[in-house]
Amino acid sequence: MEKIQHTNVQVRELKLHVAEIGSGPKVVLFFHGFPEIWYTWRHQMVAAANKGYRAIAFDHRGYGLSEQPAEPEKATLLDLVDDAVALLDSLGINKAFIVGKDFGALSAYRVGVLHPERVSAIITLGTPFIQPGPSVVQNHPLPEGFYISRWQEQGRAEADFGRFDVKTVIRNIYILFSKSEIPIAAADQEIMDLIDPATPLPPWFSEEDLSVYASLYEKSGFCFALQVPYRKLKVDRSLIDPKVSAPSLLIVGEKDYSLKMPGVNNYIRTGAMKHLVPDLDVKFIEEGTHFMHEQFPEQVNQLIIAFLGKHGA
Repeated sequence: MEKIQHTNVQVRELKLHVAEIGSGPKVVLFFHGFPEIWYTWRHQMVAAANKGYRAIAFDHRGYGLSEQPAEPEKATLLDLVDDAVALLDSLGINKAFIVGKDFGALSAYRVGVLHPERVSAIITLGTPFIQPGPSVVQNHPLPEGFYISRWQEQGRAEADFGRFDVKTVIRNIYILFSKSEIPIAAADQEIMDLIDPATPLPPWFSEEDLSVYASLYEKSGFCFALQVPYRKLKVDRSLIDPKVSAPSLLIVGEKDYSLKMPGVNNYIRTGAMKHLVPDLDVKFIEEGTHFMHEQFPEQVNQLIIAFLGKHGA
């Protein structure tokens, strides 16, 4: 990890924090999710660099050590797409492999749709490509206490998170998202109340890891993270024929709670996603959770490296 270099790169109107390791013409660009940061890709970055790739991970705008936009309420997922392309431009990179997880996967697919000439291949973890627009997240089949519904409500998550320090919020979300059940609170509960303070961290996530995440979110807070993705999931410009032409790999954890989201499991297993991503391969990790890349880094690394090698010519 000590070989990972850190810089601040001017990207559009903001400076983004960029972590990088390795060198060479073949580039892998990593997009994080929530409650993650560039550090979530530490294992994959080192593995890619060891195979001769230039591995780059960055904090999205408004996250971690990257600057906050002046008007965060106006930002959407498309800003993250534009940031990624502008980052490649700033670094003098014409084309890259894109790896994304969680909402970072949504951005990765959109780069593939809008800027196919910049993408060698796409790898996503846990999150399939779904038709952009109002139907991207189906809240209505789930109870009112569904965590995304709660976090989309202006001020509610801010009040919930505000009862705790940043480290405790990250700890709680990591524990919650590591389970195989969709986080749903009762009517008299908030999302943070779902975690018993005595619950230990997952065995693959150390106190040191937690401290790194907390130190970065202490800098940025959670304001932008609640806006993008959660409050902007349904705000997306219509894409005409939103197909991803690049070779794509979706890695799915069998114990990831998101598989239980309405329609997701069936959508992935029946091959329906191939209507939008024709050149798609899907791999499953039997015990994998939402954070399988941290839980089983060697398995995930093997799948990623093999896919990069297959499409790296």
